Amino acid sequence: MSVLGRDFYARDTLEVARSLLGCKLRRKNGGEIFSGIIVETEAYTGDDPACHAYRGCTPRSSTLFKQPGIAYVYLVYGMYYCLNFVTEKQGAAGAVLIRAVEAKNANGPGKLCRELEIDKTLNEADVTDKKSGLWVEKELSLTPGDIVTTTRIGIKKAADYPWRFYIRGNAFVSRA
Repeated sequence: MSVLGRDFYARDTLEVARSLLGCKLRRKNGGEIFSGIIVETEAYTGDDPACHAYRGCTPRSSTLFKQPGIAYVYLVYGMYYCLNFVTEKQGAAGAVLIRAVEAKNANGPGKLCRELEIDKTLNEADVTDKKSGLWVEKELSLTPGDIVTTTRIGIKKAADYPWRFYIRGNAFVSRA
């Protein structure tokens, strides 16, 4: 399979969030390669009160303003890393949180990062290049009926936005 290119990520964040469903997330760590189908995502944009870029470019959010197709990895609750992919054109903040992949112990963003050994060292990794150790490949073709749209979970601000997407009936989707 071919790696998704920068043009894939340089689009509307909600479109990218839906399009990532059914794609295969790959993580090379040492000699091992982990693979899992992306089954759940959430979208965040610069004008979204729940987005780290909502208040503008800060040291924490600066990655969100960079080129699309790079990883944005941050620590939440002082103990869990979360993996996002930067979207939109450079300078316009947006990202898609990868909430779950089809793999044991990888349903939920913190569990996913722990299972794949994703941490801050992968912040700004170029996910359009296999050499980064983290990339995404096209895998399944889904129809609009395969995708469920609902409100985001695990946040307080703008929790009513219908910007969470997951594959209908998939057992690996995280619980609300």
